[in-house]
Amino acid sequence: MNPTDAFGNVVLAVVVAVLVILVLVILFRSIRIIPQANAGVVERLGRYHKTLMPGLNLLVPFIDRVRPLIDMREQVVSFPPQPVITEDNLVVSIDTVVYFQVTDARAASYEIANYLGAVEQLTTTTLRNVVGSLNLEEALTSRDNINGQLRVVLDEATGKWGVRVGRVELKAIDPPASIQDSMEKQMRAERDRRALILTAEGTKQSAILTAEGARQAAILSAEGDARAQVLRAEGEAEAIKTVFGAIHAGDPDNKLLAYQYLQTLPKLAEGASNKLWIIPSELTEALKGIGTAFTDPSGSGLARRQPDTGAADAAGIADAPGTTTRVSATPAEPHRDDNATPPAPAIP
Repeated sequence: MNPTDAFGNVVLAVVVAVLVILVLVILFRSIRIIPQANAGVVERLGRYHKTLMPGLNLLVPFIDRVRPLIDMREQVVSFPPQPVITEDNLVVSIDTVVYFQVTDARAASYEIANYLGAVEQLTTTTLRNVVGSLNLEEALTSRDNINGQLRVVLDEATGKWGVRVGRVELKAIDPPASIQDSMEKQMRAERDRRALILTAEGTKQSAILTAEGARQAAILSAEGDARAQVLRAEGEAEAIKTVFGAIHAGDPDNKLLAYQYLQTLPKLAEGASNKLWIIPSELTEALKGIGTAFTDPSGSGLARRQPDTGAADAAGIADAPGTTTRVSATPAEPHRDDNATPPAPAIP
């Protein structure tokens, strides 16, 4: 084998190897696999040609160029705290969280240089405009309103960039330390005021219920007393009717009535405080009945010995019927007669 043939074989092998490598490179550059939820922008000779979708895509080698892939999923970005001045000239620090999604890979690549930085700056400026028209209290209590306004403004501005803003949330609103201290004092005073009001209302309600209960108790007690008095009066009336009927049914004579009358007289002087008691004028009639009771069982006349009229006068007994005589609580000592006949026993 001469040297010329050997050189030709080497050159042929090199050419074949180069062709094989070239074919492999061409095949590698003409096939592009795009992952799911990603998109690729193809530029042909420096100009936008098409957008590659997930899956297997064919390209023209050395003519088509694929830009970095763009994530088409919804993304969450938390921006650092931004100082914002409220309507009442207070500086607050606000943290925001933005939820956005790229809907058009071509617009996101060519309409804006850095859509993420643009969203951050737009969020900051819009937040200052919205919060600047509110005072601190409104800013703290109107988060939903602020979120809605931010989302509308950002979605409208980022629409031409191929970006859709889904939600904007205020993660934290931090007022200055002095304002926080004042707010805590205010809230503490408000809670104390509410506690005092609730305590006063409870005391008032308790007093009302107590008074109502006392009123009901008094009403029920009065009704009970009235009913008891009615029943007592009805009982006494019934007792009087019963006694009255028994007396008339028994047909008592004057002797028994006079005896019962005299038995009742000592009760008038009962009690240590009684200094004066009154003897009714009917006492003489009762004495006459007693005298009749001491007559002879045969009815032959009065008892043998009449009572001493002087003793009766000393006792303060009036002879005239129909008159009333007052007698001192300390009666005069009656006249004693040693020869007098002892009185007859009382008729039961």
